[in-house]
Amino acid sequence: MGFFSFLGRLLFASLFILSAWQMFNDFGEDGGPAAKEWATKLVVVKKFLTSNFGKASVNIDTRHFVAACIVLKGLGGLLFVFGSSSGAFLLMYYLIFTTPLLYDFYNFNVGEPEFVRLLSEFLQSVALFGALLFFLGMKNSIGRKQLKKKTPKQKTA
Repeated sequence: MGFFSFLGRLLFASLFILSAWQMFNDFGEDGGPAAKEWATKLVVVKKFLTSNFGKASVNIDTRHFVAACIVLKGLGGLLFVFGSSSGAFLLMYYLIFTTPLLYDFYNFNVGEPEFVRLLSEFLQSVALFGALLFFLGMKNSIGRKQLKKKTPKQKTA
């Protein structure tokens, strides 16, 4: 059972690790293609923060955001492979911060092909988040079950 658990974590985390490796290789001076895609999404976030919190809102640099995504996916994936809860939390943070921005299906009408594609990818990210929650729940329940085991009583003759 231990080998299959490791293999499952490895296959699951390979999605994040390989994606982080590709983003790292394409990073370059300007942040690569990921920074170009994120730039338009982060402008909306900056406008939202400025309208709600005023001029002193946080300035989000696109290159730093892409670098943070690479670190969260890469480090989180590597830690997750070895069964670390902190790796699962890093991957969850990545999904929480990026999924609503990257897959903004809510900006399109229901009949458009872009809506269907973005909604499908959004739901896949939600499913990945659910799998991480399941991993954390199982990891916590296994620890409690082992602590509650009773020691066998000796029989008296």
